[in-house]
Amino acid sequence: MPTRTSDAVEILHREYIGRPDRIKELESARLHAEIAQQVYDLRIQEGLTQRELADRVGTRPSVICRLEDADYGAHSLTMLERIAGAFGKRVKVTFEQRADLGSSPQVELSDSRQATAAASFAEQVPKSS
Repeated sequence: MPTRTSDAVEILHREYIGRPDRIKELESARLHAEIAQQVYDLRIQEGLTQRELADRVGTRPSVICRLEDADYGAHSLTMLERIAGAFGKRVKVTFEQRADLGSSPQVELSDSRQATAAASFAEQVPKSS
């Protein structure tokens, strides 16, 4: 049995190094947290409450609250597009190579003026089981 430690780096090393299944979980959690943070940042930059953003996109404040929760893992591309549109932005999905596990989707809410072309990958991205 490993020695008990309070060293965060050691704990993370024990939990994730050499364990591809745990690394996938960590990367998935990181992606969900990044999406939540982007939604929150956009709302705060515009000086909106969750209720005001919900009104703009035609949903309930509780939905916005969930979308801003880093632990929420069921982000809908359609809802992200509605939120992006409320801020004059678009959703950009890219697939980047990971050295250890293959490709992973990345989501970014981009300024629509910077977009050269918009594409929806809703039907192309396989749903997680």
